[in-house]
Amino acid sequence: MHQPPTTFLVNGPKARELRKSAGVELADMAQKAQISRRYLSHIENGTRQRVRPAPYQRLRKALGANETELLLAPPETHPPEENPSA
Repeated sequence: MHQPPTTFLVNGPKARELRKSAGVELADMAQKAQISRRYLSHIENGTRQRVRPAPYQRLRKALGANETELLLAPPETHPPEENPSA
């Protein structure tokens, strides 16, 4: 069974580059992506690299990035739990 990714490893400097090239201020992009300005700042400066799927998708769309443009690595998933009684 396919497990959805639990986190995305995000390239913060790339996010900053895309935002600045679009001429959008940090607070405006955060509002557009429906995340806090502080959260976006932490992503851009690398303090936070792991981002859950919903905020990642909103940020990616707000920046106009493709599915993998902001990723440092493939999405992380947890293997399915083993059922010892099976």
